[in-house]
Amino acid sequence: MKERTPLIAGNWKMHHGGQSGFALASELVAAVGGLDDVDVVIAPPFTVLAAIGTETENTRVELAAQNAHAKLEGAFTGEISCGMLVEAGCKWVILGHSERRQLFGDTNDGVREKVQAAMAAGLRPIVCIGETLAQREAGETMEVVLGQLDAVTDLISVKAGTAAVAYEPVWAIGTGRVAGPEQAQEVHAAIRGRLAEHKASLGAQTRILYGGSVKPENAAGLLECEDIDGALVGGASLKVDSFVKIVQIAREGAERSSAN
Repeated sequence: MKERTPLIAGNWKMHHGGQSGFALASELVAAVGGLDDVDVVIAPPFTVLAAIGTETENTRVELAAQNAHAKLEGAFTGEISCGMLVEAGCKWVILGHSERRQLFGDTNDGVREKVQAAMAAGLRPIVCIGETLAQREAGETMEVVLGQLDAVTDLISVKAGTAAVAYEPVWAIGTGRVAGPEQAQEVHAAIRGRLAEHKASLGAQTRILYGGSVKPENAAGLLECEDIDGALVGGASLKVDSFVKIVQIAREGAERSSAN
């Protein structure tokens, strides 16, 4: 029986950064308002965070940013600090997403600095880790994934359960390909085991999400896995019906788990 509350997070990426984003957030807030037993997070673009923050305040939906700078303030044109995100209404921040690592040069050390800054500011990080197709085919999945995890483990262990970890196989993001439940569970179990090695409470309380082309059609099989506590949803989070369906699937799974 899982004791961790499911977490479903929607990463909007570079979509809906204006009025359409506010409208989407309003619809989502209305749609999930009565769905308890699941934590729901949405991560819109920076440009609409503050506006959406007024819409999500005191609702079941919490606000996340898609990235942050490690410094509190300074001459960093175009960057956003963790303090600014808090002021905009954010409770969470996604850090180390594969697109940031692959396209913008985020390193393990850089992600560590951002996680440290986020937690100091009172933000809850969703730390993303995952391997490329070449790394998986070379048998390097565990080495890569656990190495990325080790870079932040001591930071997130300070207050177990505050941070979440998202396993996102890079080869499954935006491709329509998905790690099957057995593949995903194998890696999630290894992640939880590594966290537990550091501190038992960290392994028990940290929610580990799966990210990579999650849709209503495949969510149930993934969320039934013992060590998968939710999902980091990309494209399906841009449509109210599909995102809410994933939230409902997570809720139904939590109800079955508690009944057992």
